Amino acid sequence: MQHFYQSVYDLIVETSTNLPGDVRRAVQAAQEREDAGTRSALSLSRIADNIHMAECNVSPICQDTGMPTFIIHCPVGANQIIMKKQILEAVANATKASKLRTNSVDSLTGANSGDNLGPGTPVIHFEQWEREEIEVKLILKGGGCENKNIQYSLPMEIEGLGKAGRDLDGIRKCIMHAVYQAQGQGCSAGFIGVGIGGDRTSGYELAKHQLFRHVDDVNPHPELRQLEEYVMEYANTLGIGTMGFGGQVSLLGCKVGVMNRLPASFFVSVAYNCWAFRRQGVLLNAETGEINGWSYPRGTEVSFEAAYEAGQQAAKNVSEERREIVLTTPISEEQIRQLKVGDVVVINGTMHTGRDALHKYLMDHDAPVDLNGAAIYHCGPVMSKDEAGEWHVKAAGPTTSIREEPYQGDIIKKFGIRAVIGKGGMGPKTLAALKEHGGVYLNAIGGAAQYYAQCFKKVEGVDYMEFGIPEAMWHLETEGFAAIVTMDSHGNSLHADVEKNSMEKLTALKEPVFK
Repeated sequence: MQHFYQSVYDLIVETSTNLPGDVRRAVQAAQEREDAGTRSALSLSRIADNIHMAECNVSPICQDTGMPTFIIHCPVGANQIIMKKQILEAVANATKASKLRTNSVDSLTGANSGDNLGPGTPVIHFEQWEREEIEVKLILKGGGCENKNIQYSLPMEIEGLGKAGRDLDGIRKCIMHAVYQAQGQGCSAGFIGVGIGGDRTSGYELAKHQLFRHVDDVNPHPELRQLEEYVMEYANTLGIGTMGFGGQVSLLGCKVGVMNRLPASFFVSVAYNCWAFRRQGVLLNAETGEINGWSYPRGTEVSFEAAYEAGQQAAKNVSEERREIVLTTPISEEQIRQLKVGDVVVINGTMHTGRDALHKYLMDHDAPVDLNGAAIYHCGPVMSKDEAGEWHVKAAGPTTSIREEPYQGDIIKKFGIRAVIGKGGMGPKTLAALKEHGGVYLNAIGGAAQYYAQCFKKVEGVDYMEFGIPEAMWHLETEGFAAIVTMDSHGNSLHADVEKNSMEKLTALKEPVFK
């Protein structure tokens, strides 16, 4: 199969950079449903921008390209050893070409392999079938939404919903709670795959396999079809909205599968996927490895240009109606104290990236640069180096901020940081530090890696490359970086308000529906 390697490489590039057609339709439907002029509507317009830009730039839709997971169906006699070697080669070369982020990290040392290869990465599953062609499917599921996966063991008490038994109604409660607990940290509006039964491992695998179904398919199992329809209707009444900003659309798809279980165990496993639902597949000629067709509508088959233009106009309308403040780093405490939840802030000047490794390091060490008045961005970018040795930002959306909650308040106090930028919000410790020391949390649009990459005009420098490219501290010359104040210096948190409101609406769904 002389063309197998190239076909897999093309699949990786397509999956990372061009959102599938069925997912695009779901995002477009969300745009049409969301109330105009709201924070969620603005976020959806930015998402539309980003989808269009990623396709045009042939660059990652989201900088977190996750752990590449391949599912391969092949006829009897296909050489799986050769196919696996060529998949690994394609993954390494796609990483080198900045189509994938360097995401394979040694769990004991923290060392990044630099090529997405290592024990357990990428994930490759082979299965034989009775067809003559080869099918290769790939999903790129980022860490932010992967962290919002959740598994329930029935019977149990579920927050806000009470007792969930070993029946269809208990399953319903698990799924609704799974949507609630993701909030904006999973880059809502999202998609969920649900696995009923199995053991702890096979249940999660079944859940993730549901994400390979078409967004608009219909479950052949009548009871599961009814369950999926219920979840799609009522999850969108919770008011979580895009990015957790509140709104009409919190879920874009729900797919449920079932398998047998042990008598003593009843697991409900939920795989949460962000709006940047990157999965695609190819059907290959078993003799040559050439692509015969694609498993899902390609992004180019569903134009996003109209949605992009509508998004541009919507963003313009919102910016005219909503208070927009332009700040240049370093930022003063006086400027910060004037901001309030809901303000749109545009950052110019130097911005510094910082994720898990950096925050842990700074707890016990000095910073390599002066951070007084600085803006720190929770981001692990995709970077490339040109022939002259200059670094360039290829993709740079925000990562989930809550992981830094144990550190952020202390870091703000220690270094005088004024703006913390990320997605999904942070907790009470950070909120208290923002109030005491004069800081704000700015929520950027999760997954909008191309939209934000254009804001970084130059890489001024980098520290701690030993942490790996995503975890290094990049110093970036920034122009026009827009985000929304969701936690201010007066003790207000939009995230806490939305979570409280959505819990009230979740509790209203407590009464049994399915018997």
